[in-house]
Amino acid sequence: MTEVSLVSAADIKIASKKNGWLFDWKSEFNSSDREIYKLTILNNLQIIQGLMSITLKPDHVFLNLIESAKFNRGAYKVYEGVPGNLVAFACRLSFQRGSEGYLAFHSKSKLIEHYQNTLDAVHYGNQLMVIERHAAQNLVNRYFKS
Repeated sequence: MTEVSLVSAADIKIASKKNGWLFDWKSEFNSSDREIYKLTILNNLQIIQGLMSITLKPDHVFLNLIESAKFNRGAYKVYEGVPGNLVAFACRLSFQRGSEGYLAFHSKSKLIEHYQNTLDAVHYGNQLMVIERHAAQNLVNRYFKS
């Protein structure tokens, strides 16, 4: 079982480049318009499996950044599905905030097809991707049983 929760200042100190994180999570944490969430395993809440930064918009949630911990990347990752779990949580937040599950994000060009296949995201042009209501509900149902 996993848990998604807001990160603390102590978490951000751990989520640094020297500890194998690729993005500048401290900068994300210090941005007033962003919420940073961590994915942990219920029986091991001290080890962060993945992080995401979102911005709550009036009609959707915008996913700024998402990253799996170093040990959850590549061919020998410890856990599969870290990004999917975080995206499903963001979709669930969108439903809870009255935005019907809508989630938008910018994708690297080489990942557009991957997100279409794995998240059922719609490519709206350039790098803009959107997860619409039906796909969002499917993700929430897959990752959150209750």
